[in-house]
Amino acid sequence: MSLKPNDLFDLTGKVALVTGGATGIGRMAAEGLASAGARVLIASRKAEACEAASAEINAMDLPGSAEGFAGDVGSEAGIEALVQAVGQRTDKLDILMNNAGRTWGAPMGEFPYEAWTKVLGLNVSGMFHLTQLLLPLLRAAASPEAPARVVNVGSVMGEIPKGQGAYSYATSKGAVHHMTRILANELTPEHITVNAIAPGPFMSKMMAFAIGHDEGRRKTAATVPLGRVGAEEDVAGVMQFLCGKGGAYVSGAVIPLSGGMQVATAKAAFLEDD
Repeated sequence: MSLKPNDLFDLTGKVALVTGGATGIGRMAAEGLASAGARVLIASRKAEACEAASAEINAMDLPGSAEGFAGDVGSEAGIEALVQAVGQRTDKLDILMNNAGRTWGAPMGEFPYEAWTKVLGLNVSGMFHLTQLLLPLLRAAASPEAPARVVNVGSVMGEIPKGQGAYSYATSKGAVHHMTRILANELTPEHITVNAIAPGPFMSKMMAFAIGHDEGRRKTAATVPLGRVGAEEDVAGVMQFLCGKGGAYVSGAVIPLSGGMQVATAKAAFLEDD
């Protein structure tokens, strides 16, 4: 093996699509992919936000580039329009990051019926349908030496049995993890790897209510075994690994990105000091 240190994570010449890429984890991933040399397409419901995120990334003078445009994964028509928009920009797709998602919180006994349809519709149905319609572009990029990559964004909430008022969200992320394994089983023989990341708390619009202020970040960090919330480089690092040469032999994995939350338990019931 005669690889240079950066060869394992180099994404030069790769084309990536990041849904929900204007903010939060998607924005972190987009910058991380561009810093490794990829051309990153950023899509979300708000075109202006995607264009602004792309401009910020391009102003960093990174090896790669970004371009933003509107793309709604919340309806069948929106997904079809997004696939068409991607097809107008590229004839192959090396990387698909399914990041678009929504949540809903309410106490047990007050959780509304519609919260299930809306959350699972985007987080699960939308993710599956977009991946399905983008298969021709993923297949066009795939080869035995350099598989195309699909990275689905799940959550630590899909791993641990705690609803914390976000019942449909947590359930949807468990479904994302299982869908990832199913798609990996079917698509890996076509040289398309499918993996998921399961993040814990990261700064985003979705988490702003909890960690958008110093006190909230302190309290949340105290629940994480590593003692902090996630940082931009945590997302960038795992994406560069999964999408680069170093991750080419990984498929069907759900990568924990939660500082150990996925294995944290209550203090031991036995052998504790009095």
